[in-house]
Amino acid sequence: MARLAQADIDGLRVVISAATLVEARDPRMDQPRFDWAVSRLVIEPVSEDIARAASKLLAAHRLHGHEHAIDAMVAATALAAPAPRLLLTSDPQDLARLCREGARIVKI
Repeated sequence: MARLAQADIDGLRVVISAATLVEARDPRMDQPRFDWAVSRLVIEPVSEDIARAASKLLAAHRLHGHEHAIDAMVAATALAAPAPRLLLTSDPQDLARLCREGARIVKI
């Protein structure tokens, strides 16, 4: 929440992939708190263009399957955003591999 507050102060646009809503939902967090946190974000849909870009990222890195699908959608969403791009993640290796120099990756 502190990162969201700072981003708001700094006038930064905080974007997430709609796929992240599924991946990030922790059943231990109550729904109103989750909904409030999400309401402070710009949620980008997984459009056909994003899905095709994610598919191309997977192919370029010789990856496939559900274990890489959400990372690829997140990477494609990040790469579609205007630069500079900062991607916060608990999985920096896979996203750094998919984004290369297109986004700065920060482990949280």
